[in-house]
Amino acid sequence: MRTNLDEIFAFIAVVDAGSFSGGGQAIGLTRSAVGKAVTRLETRLGVRLLYRSTRKLSVTDDGRVFYEHCSRVVSLLEETEASVGQKSAIPTGLLRLTVPEGFGRTHVLPLLHRYMKEWPDLQVDVNFSDRIANMVEDGLDLAVRIGTSGTDTRLISRVVAEHKSIICASPAYLDRRGRAELPDDLASHDCLSFKSGSRKQPWRLREIDGTWSTVGGGGRLRLDSGEAIRDAAIAGMGVAYLPSFLVNDAVADRRLEPVLTAFETQTIPIIVVYPSKRYLSAKVRRFIDLMAEEWAYTRIALCDVGD
Repeated sequence: MRTNLDEIFAFIAVVDAGSFSGGGQAIGLTRSAVGKAVTRLETRLGVRLLYRSTRKLSVTDDGRVFYEHCSRVVSLLEETEASVGQKSAIPTGLLRLTVPEGFGRTHVLPLLHRYMKEWPDLQVDVNFSDRIANMVEDGLDLAVRIGTSGTDTRLISRVVAEHKSIICASPAYLDRRGRAELPDDLASHDCLSFKSGSRKQPWRLREIDGTWSTVGGGGRLRLDSGEAIRDAAIAGMGVAYLPSFLVNDAVADRRLEPVLTAFETQTIPIIVVYPSKRYLSAKVRRFIDLMAEEWAYTRIALCDVGD
């Protein structure tokens, strides 16, 4: 029995994507072509690898074993190829990514400017949004996320930087409502909450005894944009818990005033997420490496809350 690597790659791509259309997109084939490749592979092996229905695609027990073994072999081949050829690969084509609005504008966009100047054959399509996109369905190459990599097991994540959050409000609001001295004092304040879908961002503080606790009041305003929360806080609408990179300027010019500065906030990871490293192109790999290299030197700046 002669091995057909194209059929194996098609099968792996379908399992990774969870669909024939997604698998075909990952390796540049139509849904029909990738489906026929998997069928030929099943015929050659004499076993069913996938259960197919109009609503769902699932992997059989034989398919799972075959997938795991083939994945290890492909990973080894990729590592070998990368060690001798990846450094000379040139980023080309269209790079599709999604980034948080505030962090994307202040930190990702300047890197994209440099990246596109270095590689003139590259095109970039960027979605600035604080919502978590479905990367596989939306055909995205990578996402930058703050604090969470999501729950999709088909995705690979890599921490490239960290930041600290600041609890802050406008001086006018604090003059009117009082300045919190203890975390429990926030219960009587209007706390501006970040919420994306069903996910609400927790406010975490380290207490004097070293334990971590979730704090915050029951504010009436919930927003899905960090920049909108910052603007609401500046307008005196409540207390905000925001990344330092969003509020450092407003703190520096006294539009916002940090509160509870004696209590430590959590260090939040900034994460790059991408669908699969098996077919990771030069345009994606090199941009991920650029972010990791650049932010390795600016990690302190990202965490700096200012005085």
